[in-house]
Formats: sequence, structure tokens, C-alpha cells
Amino acid sequence: MAFYNHDSLKSELNQRGWRLTPQRETILQVLQRLPQGKHLSAEEIYNLLLHQQEQISLSTVYRTLHLLTKVGILRELELAEGHKHYEISAPSLYKHHHLVCLQCHKTFEFNDDSILKISQKQAMKEGVEMLDCQLTVHTVCIEALRKGWPALVATSWCCPRTNLGINSNSNSQKATLEEEEELPSIQ
Repeated sequence: MAFYNHDSLKSELNQRGWRLTPQRETILQVLQRLPQGKHLSAEEIYNLLLHQQEQISLSTVYRTLHLLTKVGILRELELAEGHKHYEISAPSLYKHHHLVCLQCHKTFEFNDDSILKISQKQAMKEGVEMLDCQLTVHTVCIEALRKGWPALVATSWCCPRTNLGINSNSNSQKATLEEEEELPSIQ
């Protein structure tokens, strides 16, 4: 679901004094082609670009994500894995929130207008402008609870909802993009 095309992205960046570089456009294309509800970290974006033989450095990915978040094109999320994830910040997605399993890292999106209304009311009360509203609810999935979470879940346990192998080392909790699901090419 593409929210920005070349011209609209160029216009959005130019209005804020930034240029549309090929690297910025490529990184945004990766995020626009994700299935709804899928979020990627900077490292996952970089690995996907490497896999597709794009010549973009990890530092360029980080700088681009920071810039696109700063200008409001992307939304930065802090989920359960200890690093940030990104998604397109589109008006239709503005109000959604996340349930995140702390064991398998499966993320579910949900909408609730009452959260947005409370946030807007609080921002008005404090005399500030609300730029974004996101609620992350940390959960444990039923499958992990059935296995005896946290004490009895084996470090090699694989949640059937995600097909991700779980390990006590947080770096090994991340699966490669190919393991999670087939993501569309940016070509």
C-alpha cells in the first residue's frame, strides 16, 4: 500500500529543506511494500537491502530513518525487542496501537478512538500539540502461557504464531527476513 510516490515524497522533503536522494527513496519503498502490520528495524532494512544487492550503508539507513521520522513520513515504534522499528506514518494508520508478546515478539495492531481522544484532551490541557499517539501493550501470548511462561518455556521453543525460534539471547530472537515471511522486492 503506497502512500508516497516519487513526486509526493520529493515535495514533502523539499518543503522541509531536504532533498530526495535515491537512498531515501529506496528505503521508503521497502517500508511501503511491507504487509500491513509488519514493522522493520534499521538492521532488518539494511539486511533486506543487502539481500537485494542495494549499495546502501547501515549508517545511511539509520540517518534516513531518523530524518523520515523527524519530518513525519515514518513512525518510530519501540516494541519488545529492545530496538526501534519503523512503519509508514499515514493518516489512516495514525490511530493504531500495538499488542506485543514479550516471548515471541508477535505484534498485533488495534484501533481504539478513545485512546486518541484521551491523548488529544491531555495535550490540549497541557497546551501542547499532539504529533502522534501510540500505545504499546506488552503481553504474553497464550501459547507461551500454556508452556509455563516464564520459567518453563524452553530456550529453543518456537511459537506457532510466528515460526520464530526463541532463545534466551536477545540477538538470536530476531529471525532473518526470509524466515519471517517473503517480503516483496523493491525492484
